[in-house]
Amino acid sequence: MGRAIAVHLAREGAQVHIGARRGAPAELTSALVEEFGDRIRFARLDVRQTESCRRFVAEVLDGRGRVDILVNAAGVYEEAGIAGHSDQVWDDAIDTNLTGTFKMIREVMPAMVRQKWGRIVNIASVAAHQGMALNGAYCASKAGLLGLGRCVALEGAAHGVTCNSVSPTWVETEMLKKFIDAEVAEGAPLAEVRARYEASNPQGKLVQPEEVAALVGYLVSDSARALTMADYQVNAGSLW
Repeated sequence: MGRAIAVHLAREGAQVHIGARRGAPAELTSALVEEFGDRIRFARLDVRQTESCRRFVAEVLDGRGRVDILVNAAGVYEEAGIAGHSDQVWDDAIDTNLTGTFKMIREVMPAMVRQKWGRIVNIASVAAHQGMALNGAYCASKAGLLGLGRCVALEGAAHGVTCNSVSPTWVETEMLKKFIDAEVAEGAPLAEVRARYEASNPQGKLVQPEEVAALVGYLVSDSARALTMADYQVNAGSLW
């Protein structure tokens, strides 16, 4: 989703800075640079680390002079039951999905307030609204984004800064492909596994990253000035 959002915004004329914990894969970097040149730049960013967030935003401000849009798309997912739940799984979900989002917002908020314009979008999940067994850490982290976003929206309202979240159901991303590949590796037919995921929502089709990106593109536009403190579900009619 992060890649699709970056491409969408770049095509709309934005100068895009992508941060990733492990850095950008070479094939992704070369493909995007070929299409957009220096309108898309890459840097290593670990949203769990305060100094990493501070350095990333400072470099953008030094190079561009302002930050207009922040899209928090970093996220991790790992299942675990509450009984015997490890601290590591819990901490990684909360630190990445929720605290990392808070840290990035904290870094860009002063600049957005000074310039009297800003758009913040957090990628949440339908898991922010619905529970599921073995997903306590993930659901808690995503639900926390909704509360955080409401507070940010209220603090930014008088300064032209909006904050919204987008909550997708299953999206056909690399993460989902890994889940499908894992089942196929255990002997399940690919067509059968894919069909089960597609049937998980009433529309019978997997949501595509570009569909999420299109919504984000509108939420960060001038036309969306009055849209703030809200969560928009891209759920294809599904509760999860």
